[in-house]
Amino acid sequence: MTDANGPPVEIHVVSDATGETATRVVIAVEAQFPDQPFATVRHPRVETVADLHLALARVQGRPAVVIFTVVEPTLREAMRQLCREADIVYCDLLEQPLEAVARVSGRAATMKPGLQPPLDAEYFRRIAAIEYAVTADDGLGHALPQADIVLVGVSRTSKTPLSMYLGYLGWKVANVPIVKGIDPPAALFEVDSTKVVGLTIDAHRLAEIRAERIQLMGGDRRYASLPEIYDELEYAAGIHRRLGCPVIDVSELSIEEIAQRILRAVRRRGLGASAS
Repeated sequence: MTDANGPPVEIHVVSDATGETATRVVIAVEAQFPDQPFATVRHPRVETVADLHLALARVQGRPAVVIFTVVEPTLREAMRQLCREADIVYCDLLEQPLEAVARVSGRAATMKPGLQPPLDAEYFRRIAAIEYAVTADDGLGHALPQADIVLVGVSRTSKTPLSMYLGYLGWKVANVPIVKGIDPPAALFEVDSTKVVGLTIDAHRLAEIRAERIQLMGGDRRYASLPEIYDELEYAAGIHRRLGCPVIDVSELSIEEIAQRILRAVRRRGLGASAS
């Protein structure tokens, strides 16, 4: 195992655009090496071979990996050649995806740097879904009838980030907090039950999350006490039973994993309802 006190591995992101694509990949990669320190260095808008030389001059002699998204063929080949000559470990993120799609589609890629996805109907559907998630957050906006999915759970079960993430995927998601002793809005029980998904979490994990929040932002310490949390989760379980909804335990799952389970549950129940 690498000494966490040792020098960080530098990941240099080189791109002929903003470098956002490669940066997202880097974040995912770094998460798989929790004991390894990293330093990310971005080199956006490289347009000439001279720009490549400048970027790679900062890499030589250091524990570094170069990850690049360069579209223009001549510049891409120059980047690969320069890395090989300098014995720099590199990864061309676009090479195999471009070749694979071209082979299957029978079409050549445009090879124009900086192109963005088109502002088509799908794009505007996602924007509308994200805007909806904002207006319907924590039961606000009285927008439950328009929801594709309704998430129901106690505080700090990832309802808001899930709503935003699923909104990015194009789903209109409302979320309703469960507060012990307070009935959820009546509209919740009038929503199509196939759209409702409950969220729960391990009591000890929730106590940790809430304790961190109190430390950062202050608040009533009972919010993070185990007896209070057990009561809240029991109350929430009763609401979930009244709703007759599937319940997903979010304790050890990433937002992406939870989102996929939510979508599977909604689709499965929706198909079942349409078949009945």
